[in-house]
Formats: sequence, C-alpha cells, structure tokens
Amino acid sequence: MNELRTVFKQVGYALDGLLHYIDVGDIGLPEIQRPFVWPATKVRDLFDSMYKGFPVGYLLFWSNASGDGARQIGLDDKAHKAPALLIVDGQQRLTSLYAVFRGKPIMDENYQTRRIEIAFRPRDGKFEVCDAATRKDPEFIPDISVMWSSGSSSHKLVKTFLKQLGTKRELTEDEEESISHNLDRLFDLQKFPFTALEIASSVDEEHVADIFVRINSEGVKLNQADFILTLLSVFGEDLRVAFERFSRASRTVPTSGSGPSPYNHFISVAPDQLLRVSVAVGFNRGRLKSIYQVLRGKDPDTEQFSPALRDKQFARLRESQTSVLNLTHWHRFFNALIGAGFRSGELVSSQNALLYAYAFYLIGKTRHNVPDHELERLIGRWFYATSLSGRYTSSPETIMDGDLNLTKEAGDGAAFVAVLSKLINDTLTSDFWTIALPNDLETSAARSPSLFAYYAAQNVLKAPVLFSKKRIPDLLDPTLQTKKKALDRHHLFPRACLESQGVEDLKVINQAANFALLEWPDNIDISDTPPAEYVPKMKARFTSVEWEEMSRMHALPDNWDNMPYLEFLQKRRALMAQIVKQGYETL
Repeated sequence: MNELRTVFKQVGYALDGLLHYIDVGDIGLPEIQRPFVWPATKVRDLFDSMYKGFPVGYLLFWSNASGDGARQIGLDDKAHKAPALLIVDGQQRLTSLYAVFRGKPIMDENYQTRRIEIAFRPRDGKFEVCDAATRKDPEFIPDISVMWSSGSSSHKLVKTFLKQLGTKRELTEDEEESISHNLDRLFDLQKFPFTALEIASSVDEEHVADIFVRINSEGVKLNQADFILTLLSVFGEDLRVAFERFSRASRTVPTSGSGPSPYNHFISVAPDQLLRVSVAVGFNRGRLKSIYQVLRGKDPDTEQFSPALRDKQFARLRESQTSVLNLTHWHRFFNALIGAGFRSGELVSSQNALLYAYAFYLIGKTRHNVPDHELERLIGRWFYATSLSGRYTSSPETIMDGDLNLTKEAGDGAAFVAVLSKLINDTLTSDFWTIALPNDLETSAARSPSLFAYYAAQNVLKAPVLFSKKRIPDLLDPTLQTKKKALDRHHLFPRACLESQGVEDLKVINQAANFALLEWPDNIDISDTPPAEYVPKMKARFTSVEWEEMSRMHALPDNWDNMPYLEFLQKRRALMAQIVKQGYETL
C-alpha cells in the first residue's frame, strides 16, 4: 500500500510568538485574502472565549517559497520584506488579535484605517466594545490594548488600576484579590496557545486556493463570489486589484483636480458586486456557482482542467471587467437612473436591481450598440420596473440567469430592446397598476420599493413640494450640502391627532399613504395639528389652479382633510399608484 501523505504539518504557537513574527514580517497575508478585520463585537467575543480558556480554532499557514506576492499585517513597515509564512485561513482572527495586542490601526472593509478598542471590567471579567459609557465607568479598562502595548508589567498595571478605582469607591480585600487575579489572567492571554497547520512550500498556489475554498465551503463564511475572488488572486491578481481599487475609490469623495472617479451618490460598490456584473456581462450568467470551475479551466466534456482553457476564460473575464470599470459607462448608467427619477441611493431599495440594470446597460452598449439616448431610456424603464416589482428580491441569481438567457439570442440592438421591453410590459400590466401596486402601497416600511417609485415619479414629473412653490427634484438633489435635509416626510394626519381618535397601531399611523414630502419648517409648524385645521391655512397661500395641481401631484383626494382616516388611505393609495404610472409613462 502507498504510504498516506499529507501536504501539511501541525505546529504549536503561543500568541506572543505569533505576534512577534508579524512584527518582524515573518508572517504575512497572501493575496488570496483581503486585509479586513471583523466587526468589533466579534473581536470582543473572541477575547471572551480566550479569557474563558475555550479553543478558538486553528490557523492555516503556507510556507512561502516564492518570497513575494504577500501583504504584511498592519500598516507599518516590517524588518523582513518577504514573510516566511502566509496566512491561508484564520486571517481575520489573527489580524484582529494583532490590532488589539499592539494597539495598531487596521484597514477596514471601507478601506478606512481605524482602531479596535475592547473594554474589560476586571470585577467580573466582562468584555465590551468600548463606547462612551465604558470610557466614563471607572470599573472598566476602556481599551485593553494598554495591557500589552504600554510596556508595563502586570504588577504595575494591576496596582495602577486598583489605585484609580479606589479613588471612586472603597474596595474590600476580596475585591482587590479578585480584580488582581482577573487582570493577571487578561495579561496572560498573550501566552494563549494556538495550533497551526502549515502547508508545505512545494504545494502550488492553485492547490492552496483550492484548500482555502474547500475549508471555508464547509461553513457559511464565504459565498461563491469570495471563492472566485480567491481564484483571481492566484491567476488574475490584476483583476482582483482592479476591483478593489475601483471599490475603494467609489467610497471616497474626490478632491478638486483629482480627475475622474467612480464616486457616485448611488452605491459604494464592493469587489464582489463588481465581479457579479462582470460575470453577467462576460459569461451571460447570473449564478456564480459554476463560474469557479469555469474559470479554473474545467472542460465540460472531459471534466479535466486545462491551463489553456483557464487562460481563455480569464481573458474573457478581463475583457468584461474593462467594460464594467469604464468610468464613462459607469456614470452614463447613473444618468439613466437619474432620468428615471431616482436621484440617489436613498431611493434605491435593491442594490441587486441596480447592479443587474448596469449589466444590461453594458450588454446593450458594448454587445448590441444600442444608441445612447435609446439605451438610457430603456435602462431607466428597466430599473423602474424591476425595482418597483421587486424582481430581484427573491432568488435574484436564478431570475437574472433567466433574464440573461432571454437576451442571449438577441441578434442586434433592436432585438435586445424588444426582449427587455417585453419583460417590462409583462411585469407592469394593467392589473399591476390598479390592483397590485395599490396593495403594495399598503405598507409602513420606510424603504418600500413602491414608495420610492412614487417619489421617483414625483421627480420625473417635477412635482412641487407640498405646500410650497419649490420643486421636489431641486430639493432632493444629493449634492446639496445642508445641516438638515431640505425635505421631511410629514404625516398628513399627525400621530397625536390619530391617537386622539383611537388609532394607536403604528403600522396604521405610519402608512406610506399618510406621508408627503414637505420642507422641514412647514413640517415643524404643522406639528400635531389636525388636517382640518392646517390645510385651510396652507391653501390660502396658493391660487385655485396651483392648489389643484399640487393636490393632484401629491395624490390627495378631494376634501381629504375632512375624510375618515382609513377612507383617506384607501383613496390615496389608488391615486399614488396612478402618479407612479404617469411617471413611468413619461420614460
């Protein structure tokens, strides 16, 4: 029998040893992962488990024979530029521990540097995420990093804490002993034992990536997009880096003279979201499940992996990525959303709908050469319809797969436009406008797609602000820099007024049909006044023609201010649906 061989060995480490190796640069982060740390609550839970002596999982390292292609942990320079060990699994855990034990800033998921501050209460060994309360509470050490980064001995740290706490309240001998014991125990966490599995340097990058995917696919840590980004780090590092740079730039307001930027008022896009769009454009697939094997070069007939086929698929992805990250395409797409009345991300209820609309924009633009003016109006209608109907709310990848299949056979721009137009018309039927949409508007959800579509329609129709001669599009401009939002969502029937009538259910009080956009001074002035009292005063500001047009654009029934509340809701929902329809029809 052949002797069983493994590609790894088991090694034990004390935590302070691991931290030292990170300090000098002997342990680094390979490019198959990103340098993001956990949420502070998860770091808190990790410390709690270690403090209680619980196992906290193993680490997986890879001996670095190549001497390059790795990042260091932390933001400072290291003595050793080429790490001897690369973290394959456990990066979030070890990076978080390093940040706390060394008091070092780490780059987070928004590409911003920040500190992780964990508080500790020695009286009972309780950990918390540091906040204003723990900073003020003398029972807490607000940032436990001081235990190790200060360079002080445990004896001095204990003595200092007891002295400070003693100035706030009297301590018994038993309390002093318990606090001293707990602080010593916290201090000694630097000796916490870790088990590491080290993959041999002879194992190539593809197999290391495969090991990483297999390990994490057993749980719920990673999704299919993460698996593909892992593969990109091995065979298409430039692709992954481009996704991350674009993502980072989309979150940062560009400075004057800095040149074109992906920053926008709709979405701070993530690398995995850009990947999804690239896969949809390049491979006509909404599901990512099979793309991992496709990119690895798996031949569907022989089931074998071919380097030549892998290179071909990566070239295909690289081509689609070029279109996805094209700043002209990116911002022209947002023009399509603005033209449909969606001025910013505040009116976007589904990022899936936005991303998939971008994919179809690119397909129409780059594959079918649909003229710009026609394409922008088509994509505006498409986003309006898919967002309003919640098309990509349930099983989005499956639905997108089907939509892509329908457009795959489109031979030219006219056929492409016809396919999307038919899907829109099949969704927004006469029954949708008269039955489904009024029913959808019977909601108290603050981020309702139907309510956002209503606001978008008011934008498109250039509706006046209620009780004002200003226009809604002007005051919803996301570029306005004000201390307070120009518009408020106002209860037409104020809460106190309804409660005085026995209506106390907040889901009824906060119905979408009970809200309208007002300038905030008017909202404050109206306060809790019943509509029967404040409406006549507001009406006096306008001519009869202005009042009639304003009421129509805000879907207000005749004599609504004197209607029973539930009757008002029912009638206004039907009128709101018609405003949404009117706004759509202008597109």
